[in-house]
Amino acid sequence: MTLATVTMPQLGESVTEGTVDRWLKSVGDFVQRDEPLMEVVTDKVNTAIPSPFEGRLARILIADGETVPVGSALAEIEVEAGAKQQRTEPVLPNPRTSATTDAAAAPAMTPSRQQLSPAVKRLAAEHGLDLSLIAGSGHGGRVSRADVLAHIEASSDAAARESRAVDDEGESVGGGSILLGPGEELVRLSAARRQIANHMVKSVSTIPHVWGMREVDMTALVRYREENKERFQQRHGIPLSYLPFVIQAVCDALKENPFLNSRWSDEGIVLNHNINIGVAVALPDALIVPVIKNADQMGLSDLNYALHNLATRARNRQLRPDDVQGGTFTVNNTGANGAFLSMSIINHPQAAILNTEAIVRRPVGRDDTIVLRDIMNVTMSFDHRILDGLKAGRFLEAVKRGLEDWTPSAIKI
Repeated sequence: MTLATVTMPQLGESVTEGTVDRWLKSVGDFVQRDEPLMEVVTDKVNTAIPSPFEGRLARILIADGETVPVGSALAEIEVEAGAKQQRTEPVLPNPRTSATTDAAAAPAMTPSRQQLSPAVKRLAAEHGLDLSLIAGSGHGGRVSRADVLAHIEASSDAAARESRAVDDEGESVGGGSILLGPGEELVRLSAARRQIANHMVKSVSTIPHVWGMREVDMTALVRYREENKERFQQRHGIPLSYLPFVIQAVCDALKENPFLNSRWSDEGIVLNHNINIGVAVALPDALIVPVIKNADQMGLSDLNYALHNLATRARNRQLRPDDVQGGTFTVNNTGANGAFLSMSIINHPQAAILNTEAIVRRPVGRDDTIVLRDIMNVTMSFDHRILDGLKAGRFLEAVKRGLEDWTPSAIKI
C-alpha cells in the first residue's frame, strides 16, 4: 500500500485559492475513483471534487471552512502500490511508501514556518492578532481560519458580556465583535458568498466600469419561438430558450469587434481568438458562471442543449473544474428575474459583461405610427481601459442588428 495526496484543483484561470466547504467522506471510508470526495467553493464555482484515486481515506489535512492556495494538500488516500492517479485531476503522488507516519510524528510548525492561507493572514491582520499565540488544529499544528475565528470569539466573549451588562440603550451584542441593535440578526457568510464578495470587490477596484444600453426589437424572435417551441420541445426534449439566439448574435458581434473578447494586462491587451461564452446561473446562495467553449461554432440546438446541461449541473452542484474555465465574455440573463434595466459587475479579468433584460410588449413609433412591439433592453458593462464608448457602441449595435434582422434561415436549427 502507498499514500497518494489529493490537492486543491485549479478551478478557473484567475482563481488562486479555494475553500473546503465540507467533506463528503470520513477518515477510514473506502472511496471509489471519481466518487465525490469533498465540496470546494471559489468565487467562480461551488462543486463536488471527485476522488482521483480508489482507496481508503487515510488522513484529512484541511478542515471544513478552511481556505488554501491551489495545489495545497487536502487529503491522503491509501491506495494499492503502483495505482495510477486519474490523468485529468490535479493531484500529486505522495513519495512516502508507509502509512505508519502520522501527524504526531511530524514536527509542529510555528505560524512563521507553516504555509498560512491568504484568508488566515487577512483575518489575523484585520484583528491585529499575533498568530504565534494561536494554537493550530490542522495538520502539523497548522493554524486554520476556524482557529483564528475561535480565538477572536474567545477573546471578545468577556467584553461582549460586559457590554450587555452595562448597555442602557437596549443594544445587544451578536457573535464576535459585531454590535447588533434591536431587531437585528447576524447571518453568517457562506464560503461561496464570501468568495463572490472578494471577487466582486477585486473587479470594481481594479476595472474602471462604464456601461451602455440598447433597445432591441425582439418581435420576430418572439413570434418564431412561440410558433416553434412545442415542436422543439418534442424533438429535443428540452425547452427552447431565448439565450441561444442572443449568444449567436453576441458571437457574431465579437468577431466584428475583437477587443470585446479580450482582457487587460500591464504589458498590453490580450486578445482571445477563441470565443468562450460564460453564462451566469443563479443558485439559492451563490452565482456561478459555467462556460460554453467555442460557442461561435455551435448551432442553435447545440447551444440550447449546452445551456440547459450546464445550468442543470450547476444547480445540482455537478460542475467539473473545466466547466468554469476559459471564459472570454459573459452573458447574464437578468430578465429572468423581471429586470428591465440593470448593470452588472464585470467577470474579472474579462473586458465586458452583457445583460439581457425582460422582453416587454409596449407601444413604439414605427413610420409615423404607434405599434405594439416586443422590446428587450440590452445593457453592457465594459472595461474603460480597453474600450471607449465608440467601440462598445459598435458592439452593442452589432448585437442589436443580429437580433432584429434575424430570420429562420439565418440560424441553423
